[in-house]
Amino acid sequence: MSNSLDLPGRPEDTRVVVAMSGGVDSSVTAALLKQQGYDVIGVTLQLYDHGKAMHRAGACCAGQDIQDAKRVAEHLGIPHYVLDYESRFKEAVIDRFAESYLAGETPVPCVACNQTVKFQDLLETAKEFGADVMATGHYITSRQKGNRRVLYRPTDEDRDQSYFLFATTQEQIDFLRFPLGGMPKPEARALARELGLSVADKQDSQDICFVPTGKYTDVIERLHPGAAEPGDIVHIDGRVLGQHKGIIRYTVGQRRGLGVSAGEPLFVVKLDAEKKQVIVGPREALATRRLKLREVNWLGPIDVSEIPEKGLEIYAKVRSTRPPKAALLHVTDDGGFEVELLDGEEGVAPGQACVFYDSVDKESELWGGGWIASTKSVAQIRQPSNVQDAINA
Repeated sequence: MSNSLDLPGRPEDTRVVVAMSGGVDSSVTAALLKQQGYDVIGVTLQLYDHGKAMHRAGACCAGQDIQDAKRVAEHLGIPHYVLDYESRFKEAVIDRFAESYLAGETPVPCVACNQTVKFQDLLETAKEFGADVMATGHYITSRQKGNRRVLYRPTDEDRDQSYFLFATTQEQIDFLRFPLGGMPKPEARALARELGLSVADKQDSQDICFVPTGKYTDVIERLHPGAAEPGDIVHIDGRVLGQHKGIIRYTVGQRRGLGVSAGEPLFVVKLDAEKKQVIVGPREALATRRLKLREVNWLGPIDVSEIPEKGLEIYAKVRSTRPPKAALLHVTDDGGFEVELLDGEEGVAPGQACVFYDSVDKESELWGGGWIASTKSVAQIRQPSNVQDAINA
């Protein structure tokens, strides 16, 4: 196995609860641990739909996926439980997702799900089962470093899920294990076939599992009827270029489907929920240099009070698909956090996560992260001050 559980005692005396989503990764995790002789219990969460997603490809934690997890557990000969967390998931993830979009943000619901339902509620349930640890199929690595357990980016960079786990607390890290962190995804699939798992060739779940059609606006409008209020599409120089049918239909960095023209390529630069404005401009207006963060989870090796006034050298990810880039982490006078992106980044939006690492190396250490509360652009473009203020707010 590519990643030891780092636990004392014999495997047969060690109880492991495996979070089984019905996909290949968590199924292989359960199979490997069972093969090694651990006392394995599989737990699957029903998070939404009450089975309505039974035949929808790319779903997670509903319908067909629950049945797939049951079949794998039966094949492995391990106990399996399905827990109804639907109301908790709606409150902690779906409602928060909708409210974030209504506020003109671009949320990352997978982080909220890990932060609340999986690594808080499910983890407590695992302890009630008498588990010594809880294991998941996430592609991330954890190892003991001195007196604490530390998270690292996985071997397979294409499957790196560390961005979605920045909010994991130290207490949770100590209880969690990620057996696939040192394994490439093709190897996991090959193992699934070798072990005779029925999900070996099942496609990966989509990022936003609770959006049945891929249209997140449908979810928001169902929860908040009338949320898609019309407003102005405004150029950063102050010109009103047209009308939109709701800011929830736009994201920062978007170019296509704006429905306006100004003789140059235009991008969404800012969403102003209060004024119901979609603010657009040239590509250079997307460049972001400074981020103000909220709800920061710090996992670094030094105390926050030791971060120097000039800033701490870190590497920051502002999108799950982008590599970490050089940055400085600052602690503000009021105890908040700001990140200075040394080379700037394009298309950074409030509501996204900014995640910290110690280097750009393949298996760099995860130092935590926070939610982006606001951004400040690289260049001060000549324009009316009220529009510039709106962009930099």
